[in-house]
Amino acid sequence: MAINKTASGRKPRPRESKKKPIEFCDHKDKKRAYNPPVGLVTPETDPDAGRPKLDDGSRVAVLGGGPAGSFFAYFLLAFAERVGVEIEVDLYEARDFSRPAPHGCNMCGGIISESLVQTLAAEGINLPRTVVQRGIDSYVLHTDEGTVRIATPLDEKRIGAVHRGSGPRDIEEPMLDSFDGHLLRLAVEKGACLIPAKVAEVTRNDGRPQVKARDGSIQTYDLLAVATGVNAGKNLFADWDFGYRPPATTKTYIQECRLGEETVNRVMGNSMHVFLADIPRLAFAAIIPKGDYVTICLLGAGVDDALVKSFLHSPMVRECMPAGWDVNLRSCHCFPRINVRGAVEPFADRLVFIGDCAVTKLYKDGIGSAYRTAKAAARTAVFRDVSADSFRRFYLPLCKAIARDNLVGKFQFAVARRIQKRRVARRTILRMTAGEQRKEGRRPRMSMVLWDMFTGSASYGEIFKRALRPAFLCSLLWNFGCCLLHPRAIGGVRRGSDG
Repeated sequence: MAINKTASGRKPRPRESKKKPIEFCDHKDKKRAYNPPVGLVTPETDPDAGRPKLDDGSRVAVLGGGPAGSFFAYFLLAFAERVGVEIEVDLYEARDFSRPAPHGCNMCGGIISESLVQTLAAEGINLPRTVVQRGIDSYVLHTDEGTVRIATPLDEKRIGAVHRGSGPRDIEEPMLDSFDGHLLRLAVEKGACLIPAKVAEVTRNDGRPQVKARDGSIQTYDLLAVATGVNAGKNLFADWDFGYRPPATTKTYIQECRLGEETVNRVMGNSMHVFLADIPRLAFAAIIPKGDYVTICLLGAGVDDALVKSFLHSPMVRECMPAGWDVNLRSCHCFPRINVRGAVEPFADRLVFIGDCAVTKLYKDGIGSAYRTAKAAARTAVFRDVSADSFRRFYLPLCKAIARDNLVGKFQFAVARRIQKRRVARRTILRMTAGEQRKEGRRPRMSMVLWDMFTGSASYGEIFKRALRPAFLCSLLWNFGCCLLHPRAIGGVRRGSDG
């Protein structure tokens, strides 16, 4: 993996090799700071005395090189540099994100929300054109009553469609840059040591985490950050007695279809296509254009082959896809599990869980949640300490805030499912949205609610407050009444196979 300049333009510290072998990751020759002489500081005079801290020569291991792990390594090294502490970070990631699926895939729909793009830019982390496969400038809402195009707020392309690996299984040559690979490169450029090995188990050695790799090598660390996703993590800690309980999960569906760039441009354009369909157990469905491919994402309760078949054979989907599309022709597909309820106590002394194995935003913006949890955990480790008490005081509040917001999100998706089952409700949403898009200068109240809910650009709490504003409710009731009195009159809506 090539190491170039850092995001700030400065050259990284010279290293003897790009990937230091695991058996040579040794800090025995380095002195440790923050160890005051006995008698100057005691637990009675300083409550923080005796707590485990990161100081010069400390070693940190990060399990998982996805967004959460890469963000954590990046910010931990940045914060340590800010306070003048030299630490070493080993990042364990066996996957090669330069390879196509399944070897380099991270099983994700690959939408980077507007709010995250802005936040990363403010951090100096910009996404190059080779990473963003397509800029999304609108989304198209599909219902059985017709479709309506909703433009990006302020006409800005701030939603990015990316591949989490180097492309789907049938890509002819891995020419697509991976989003996860880009973040991993940033972490390595910052000073992290990439170790391409799988971890077999994590034990303790004199109170410190001890990582045993599949090749038999064993290393001891001062802090361990776990970013292994929802499908791993707990099983690595069989000998640990702590309060962590893994998150609750549900199964989703992701499918990649190769249509060719010309066909994608003609049929999909730069729009994310969202479906408000009356299909049992389906909470959300979208088709996302990416270069030569489109990604089909289904979320809901117990997604299985029957639900997938019902969706792919629905008239809305057939009208959205190009003529002659073979529903059984797919480049690759998977049923990954996602976090729907946060973990219990995602930390211990010298140990913290981040990203999906801790907490994430319900159904949306998982990469944004990875960024938030990783940065909060890194800030706590550097500016406080790595004790369970500090993670409880300074990291857990963020996890609880995301979990509380998810409760609002669950209510909103329950309302959405009610709307999906009632034709007059679907017509009301469609009519109100089409009216906002058709008349220039009209406040896009429903359009903004739908945009933020479908893309994850705002918190569920913020969306809910916006939907309770009197102007929104009055407009909603007015459109509901119009749909009852004039059920066939919806202006600005394209129906069926109309052009």
